Amino acid sequence: MIKDKYADRISRTFAKYPDKRSAVMPLLYIVQEEYGWITPEGVVEVAELCDLDPTQVKSIAGFYTMYSEKPKGKYWLQVCTDLACALRGADEFHAQLKSYLKVEEGGTTDDGLFTVEHVMCLAACDKAPMMQCNFHFYENLDMEKMKVLLEQWRNEVNAAVSQK
Repeated sequence: MIKDKYADRISRTFAKYPDKRSAVMPLLYIVQEEYGWITPEGVVEVAELCDLDPTQVKSIAGFYTMYSEKPKGKYWLQVCTDLACALRGADEFHAQLKSYLKVEEGGTTDDGLFTVEHVMCLAACDKAPMMQCNFHFYENLDMEKMKVLLEQWRNEVNAAVSQK
């Protein structure tokens, strides 16, 4: 349960807001960080912490694209394909990325490392094709740059596994 593991962080979060319900979104980030997605149990946990109905919390999690309501890969690759980015090659880049990783839209690689989705407007139109991975921006991409990033992330995972 997040309330036990993250008690200090939750207390600091509540201290920032005059009303408990205002802490829903930061608490959902904690749930997603802990479980990798917004689990039904996580929704209930946040609802209890904020004295809300779980349906209210679920509606917030469902509205915002930064929350995932289903399991994702360790690296959540969100490619902006809004019009401005599409005009700079984002659609082609997105298609190439899915093809390279052998996944469909919203799919996760067999090794569980990468989930690929398109999103609308990450506010970096002049730097497209671009994406965010786990909420960090990567701009002016092409598949050669992307392959380097993918290899880097795979190596990080492999290094962490070999250290265990």
